[in-house]
Amino acid sequence: MKFGQQLRQSLIKDYYWHYIAYDDLKDALKKPFVNGKSGEREPWTEDDEASFIQLLEAELDKVYTFQKLKSQEIVSRIKSSEAEVKQVLERQEQQGHSDPESDSELEADFELLEQDLSDIIADVHDLAKFTQLNYTGFQKIIKKHDKQTDLILRPSFATRLKAKPFFADNYDAFIVTLSKLYDLVRTRGHPVKGDSSAGGAQQNFVRQTTKYWVHQDNITELKLIILKHLPVLVFNPNKEFEEKDSAISSIYYDNPETWELYEGRLKKTEGAEAIRLRWYGGMETETIFVERKTHREDWTGEKSVKARFTLKEKNVNNFLAGKMTVEEAFAKMRKEGKKSIKEIEDLEQLAREIQYRVVTRKLVPVCRSFYHRTAFQLPGDARVRISLDTELTMVREDNLDGRDRAGKNWRRMDIGIDWPFSQLPPEDVERFPYAVLEVKLQTQAGQEPPQWVRELTSSHLVEAVPKFSKFIHGCATMFPDRINLLPFWFPQMDVDIRKPISHRFGIERPANTVSYSTSDVDEDEEDSDTEYGQATGKTTPYTNGSHSSGDDQQQRLKAARRALDEHSRAQAQDVRDANAAPGNSLDEEERLAALPLAEEEYIYDSEMEDEEDESSGAQHDKSSWKAYRDVLEHHAQVVSDAIVKLFRKIPTSTPLPQNGNIGGVNPLGGQVQVKRFKAPPGKRIHVPVRVEPKVYFATERTFLSWLEFSIIIGSVAATLLNFGDSVSLASAWGFTVVACAALIYSAVIYWLRVQMIRKRRASVSRYYDKYGSTALCAGLFAATAVTFVFRVRESGW
Repeated sequence: MKFGQQLRQSLIKDYYWHYIAYDDLKDALKKPFVNGKSGEREPWTEDDEASFIQLLEAELDKVYTFQKLKSQEIVSRIKSSEAEVKQVLERQEQQGHSDPESDSELEADFELLEQDLSDIIADVHDLAKFTQLNYTGFQKIIKKHDKQTDLILRPSFATRLKAKPFFADNYDAFIVTLSKLYDLVRTRGHPVKGDSSAGGAQQNFVRQTTKYWVHQDNITELKLIILKHLPVLVFNPNKEFEEKDSAISSIYYDNPETWELYEGRLKKTEGAEAIRLRWYGGMETETIFVERKTHREDWTGEKSVKARFTLKEKNVNNFLAGKMTVEEAFAKMRKEGKKSIKEIEDLEQLAREIQYRVVTRKLVPVCRSFYHRTAFQLPGDARVRISLDTELTMVREDNLDGRDRAGKNWRRMDIGIDWPFSQLPPEDVERFPYAVLEVKLQTQAGQEPPQWVRELTSSHLVEAVPKFSKFIHGCATMFPDRINLLPFWFPQMDVDIRKPISHRFGIERPANTVSYSTSDVDEDEEDSDTEYGQATGKTTPYTNGSHSSGDDQQQRLKAARRALDEHSRAQAQDVRDANAAPGNSLDEEERLAALPLAEEEYIYDSEMEDEEDESSGAQHDKSSWKAYRDVLEHHAQVVSDAIVKLFRKIPTSTPLPQNGNIGGVNPLGGQVQVKRFKAPPGKRIHVPVRVEPKVYFATERTFLSWLEFSIIIGSVAATLLNFGDSVSLASAWGFTVVACAALIYSAVIYWLRVQMIRKRRASVSRYYDKYGSTALCAGLFAATAVTFVFRVRESGW
């Protein structure tokens, strides 16, 4: 879809006059034709450039001013709501629960506050979408300018953008404040109390985790949706929120010669470990968490576990080098006595095991991951925990190519949390294009996740990526010359994960709020908007609103919509004319958008419309024999298409579910599609395959079944050979050949399957037998037929 069309479909009516005038800027770049539309356009002059820059500056100032005013308005509304919530809570505390009439008044006040906060949340969502669309619009129009005029405007305009950074607002502060207020109102002043660390004090914790990718366009909307169900988890509620409070950095260790930890985690072998050092906040943080994640197969009856202990930053180098003993590291903890002796002994055992593995296996820092995490959870309640990691970045920490990045230190010191780490060379940094959503559940056996979680994970906002790992992705990206085994999601990085809206799910305003949505169609303008609705093919999952109403504004919006539709049709005609003109080449995105959809990409077939067109044409000229011929051709085409569709529905292969819900049903809802990709030259893609002891036993049982049949057929052959006549001798030879062939075939297949299981090869076609059983039946039939034929000839029948 071209951006101009996307902008018209996504704009918010209340913000209509404040959007970038993208079509006007495009028109300003088009010079008149010299000799009609078949010739060349007039050259681009300096006066044209100055006029275009002036127009561009005016649009930037318009967008920046509105965004700034709207942001200030949201801040004021949040402060006002904060004061109102405080007043209602104070009145609730003074009145108590003695007066039923007062309780009903308080309930009404809480409902009004909840509606007001929902309206503010919708405003934050709309402003984020407004900012995103306008920023994309400026980038697109600058790209068109540089391409069509051969004058480079991008660097100088980037300076202007920095001077008016309407796109630089961080909505996390809004989200944290709104989450706190909404939680107070939703729980009627009785929020859930508990340990805000939510697992930080636990040393061993197990969760069922499912991971998803989230496109940058959907991050703010996703956060706002979640905060209406779960509050943002704040570790220190008494401290003003800062961006660095959500920063998390981790250093992953491995042996760069064997990559044993990487391959173990990738193949999910029993007991595979990942060792990392993690800290929260900036580089000045003194507390470092030393963590070990251990994978356990299901058949063992155990669960994968993450265990960790704390270490002072100044002691990390000596501890990992073996120069500091475990007793020295935990001496202060024993002296303070804040933990029991049993807990300290467990931590010391964990520290000994990690120190021993780092020293003996020659593990060194190889990769760092950095991201900002927004966690949603009820304090002290880990049944549902959702975390969203944004600005995910992987950075090299090794010295393998001769560059001294970290030296002898356990981490490099030339970067901190100054994302996007522009000071690093491109080969040292990988900026992940998506956010990572983790849904962690602790539910009882047979208990379903909450309905809103199921709707969220099956919506268009997320893309399921089972078993995604930051450590695996970082190593595979940072060391392409050293790692040849890639994760299954690696070839999918160039695929756009954005999806059409599947169902009504998103941010909605309260029902009593006046709203004008891009998807709303009034009865008076239904006819004028029919074409627009058919073009979009979808509705907006939220309702955009305003705080003012009136007939004048409504009429203005309707007139704007009609003008928008007329302008859209005019633009479409311009595109068709441009395609016909050789001198006006379109951008790559416009050429792709102008191409017809492939057959499998059609959402529906407009056969009824075709029939109406054909019937109207036939009625227009019933006496013409061409009309009857056209009708016959149309019906023949419809029948042939139906036959082709029928044949396409015939299954040509058996779909088999993969491990990790790849190609199966996501436990939280939604179908996970199987996609096949080719590995780059010299690389292999690893697809997770579940290998349990019963897999080996099943393979062995299959071989023994074949062996049993071979023995039975061989016994028949031996009986015929010992107790039969000359005809039985020919039959015995036939049964002997079949028995030997079956025995050899089963032994070869058994050996191949065992090798594939050991190597965890995800080859569907070789784990089930296509031809063996059929060949065995055919051999037995042939041997029996030979016996029958010889016996008939001998008897002279």
